[in-house]
Amino acid sequence: MRMVLAGAAGMLGQALLRRLEDSHEVVALNSRDLDIGSLEQTRRTLSEIRPDWVVNAAGYTAVDQAETETEEAYRVNALGARNLAAAACRIRCRLLSYSTDYVFDGTAGRPYREWDPASPISQYGRSKWVGEQFIRQHCPDHLILRTSWLYGPGGKHFVATMLRLAESRDQLRVVDDQIGSPTYTLDLAAVSRTLMESDCRGTYHVTNSGECSWHDFAKEIFRLSGSRISLEPCTTREYPLPAPRPQYSVLENYMLKLEGLVPPRHWSEAVADFLERQRAQL
Repeated sequence: MRMVLAGAAGMLGQALLRRLEDSHEVVALNSRDLDIGSLEQTRRTLSEIRPDWVVNAAGYTAVDQAETETEEAYRVNALGARNLAAAACRIRCRLLSYSTDYVFDGTAGRPYREWDPASPISQYGRSKWVGEQFIRQHCPDHLILRTSWLYGPGGKHFVATMLRLAESRDQLRVVDDQIGSPTYTLDLAAVSRTLMESDCRGTYHVTNSGECSWHDFAKEIFRLSGSRISLEPCTTREYPLPAPRPQYSVLENYMLKLEGLVPPRHWSEAVADFLERQRAQL
């Protein structure tokens, strides 16, 4: 199949390119090649390439900055999603786009399924939720994959931040009252490929299995990396940030289970694999 990959230079885009380009023709576009905030440019680009799939890995992901850079967050996450959906529908190709656990408010007290009502509490979460709705309105032939706590090669993420801080500090405090599922971009990209090749449609939750707090996540990172840093838990109230976060935003890979597809491996296995690959590159 012929695919357009928007946001190819980003962390998720790089993982998708690695997983897709061996079996499919992938036209990789970064923000300089395609400004998804421009409907005219998006229509023109897709009309020239005529892909079978448009994969939207572009996104405004600065959760805290979105509280003040709200227009830019909506321009990319909402308007950009609308433009890709409308342009894809116009040339009758399919669209895959990514969303987030932050479309939920975190008060359910159980893992969220795909059809649970959204109630985002941050500007970032709201911009992604509006993008989801635009996609459903403008491109019936779509896949929306919600994911969470991404990390992987070629990007800024929690794992890299923890390893960097461990080199310069003896002690660190990390929030232990926010619960989610860390997700390895290469595992997300592999499931994305399976769903596209299986001609699936609709909304899916795709995260690594299991759940943990940010403190648990950091503890496992330091254990696997051999770091001796002293790690202490703290509450969200003790470590306030500009954007509110959902307290419990675990996504259940329920649609994958219903369709008999194997959910991604446990998050601890995935982070061990990531760190092993990182060491092999040194």
